[in-house]
Amino acid sequence: MDRIEKLCRYLDYCTTFADVGCDHGYCTWYMLENGMCESAVISDISAQSLNKAENLLKSYIQKGVVTSVCADGLEGVNKDVNQVLIAGMGGEEIISILKKSFIPENFVLQPMKNVRAVREFLLEKGAAISVDEPFEFGGKFYYVIKGKNRGKSSIYGGQQLDFGLNLSGETTRAYILTELKKKLSYLERNLNEDVRCRFEAEVRQMKEVLKNESGRGL
Repeated sequence: MDRIEKLCRYLDYCTTFADVGCDHGYCTWYMLENGMCESAVISDISAQSLNKAENLLKSYIQKGVVTSVCADGLEGVNKDVNQVLIAGMGGEEIISILKKSFIPENFVLQPMKNVRAVREFLLEKGAAISVDEPFEFGGKFYYVIKGKNRGKSSIYGGQQLDFGLNLSGETTRAYILTELKKKLSYLERNLNEDVRCRFEAEVRQMKEVLKNESGRGL
């Protein structure tokens, strides 16, 4: 199973689907080929990237099933679209897109970094997060945040804001262990006092999460 398929498993069946920052268009292709949506919008700010998706989805575009939009973020995407995927971007970039437009009715986000900032933004705006966990591919970890633009969100504490909702999950623990080893390695270097204090605090938190979840029968 490749990274795209792992990501697409978080998507639901829907009538209309939008892939923002679609790049090669593989996720939209997956949705259509598996009968998971009736129509789709592919969007990318890069005309070159969008052209790759248009080539992959040429037959669907010719049938009027897929609409192609060269635009920044959600510009050109109807607010009534059932489900939106924004993947492969930095967290701050995802936040910027949502701030300039709207939080979709149903969303799946896959920020490459600054994941906590995305969580905090969504919660501040009243979004309801139902899934927030990492998956692993090729030795790397990718966080997926799934939810709705309104409703009751799962409960977040400080640890969940840093590591997601599924603290007891095997993949989450593997991610934390990987990050813990990195931080311990950094602490062996010559660091200024502020950086060292920050890393030491992060190490304590990660150890606490692992200890607490181990005590719950893991």
